Amino acid sequence: ISIEVLQVVVGLLLLIFGMQWLRKAILRRSGMKALHDEDAIFAADMREFAEEPLPEGFDWTGFTLSYKGVFLEGLEVAFIVLTFGASAKGTAVNPFVLSGFGALAAFAMVLAIGAIVRHPLSRVPENDLKFAVGVLLASFGTFWLGEGAGVSWVLSDGMILVLAAGYTMLALALASYLARRRIMELQPAPIVEGA
Repeated sequence: ISIEVLQVVVGLLLLIFGMQWLRKAILRRSGMKALHDEDAIFAADMREFAEEPLPEGFDWTGFTLSYKGVFLEGLEVAFIVLTFGASAKGTAVNPFVLSGFGALAAFAMVLAIGAIVRHPLSRVPENDLKFAVGVLLASFGTFWLGEGAGVSWVLSDGMILVLAAGYTMLALALASYLARRRIMELQPAPIVEGA
């Protein structure tokens, strides 16, 4: 597979993931979608799990939660590491070998962090974190999609920071616009004399 095809495919995937995260983050920031309350979600999950009898044999609930929380996130990190490694130039070793080892190391790191961090993540500002992740995924996706399509970025890799700043400003402007629109729709229009 040529590096350009890989960059286009991975860039497109990252852009799609990033736009989905950004859309939800914009809606939450504007008040059009409820903010995540990790404490309430964790308490509800714990009540639900307490009511269920302990499984005999294989624990499908635990497996599903682990799969969603660790494997899928690790897979996203592996995509990013593979693309970074594949775009490395000037190394004596095949870039795919290096990026493969990097992806395995990232996967192991995500597994280790998942095993260590067992308490709810209520202290992490999840809504802001998802906003930042959406911006980063969209920025990297745009950059790699452009690289694969033959775009010659003016600032080389530094263009990722410019893209991130642009996506951040655009997302904040959209959230502000939607918040104003939501407020205006909830309040009656002012009466203008002489109209």
